[in-house]
Amino acid sequence: MLRVLVRPLVERPEEVEVSGREEGSRVRLTLRVAEEDMGRVIGRQGRTINAIRKVVKAASVRLGKRVNVEVPD
Repeated sequence: MLRVLVRPLVERPEEVEVSGREEGSRVRLTLRVAEEDMGRVIGRQGRTINAIRKVVKAASVRLGKRVNVEVPD
């Protein structure tokens, strides 16, 4: 789902990578995009990435999981 949300936002969708690690009922997703697309994913004052995190968290409630989305520098 995270990949589907992010790909339309970036100039280089082929470089969108999502990796995950599950720790009990928690899931940590790491989102990597091309460096020039980082600003598009984060958005002004972090609004875009916060919206993406909210959508992913809302979807994860149905699965009974707690999901964290991280974007490394």
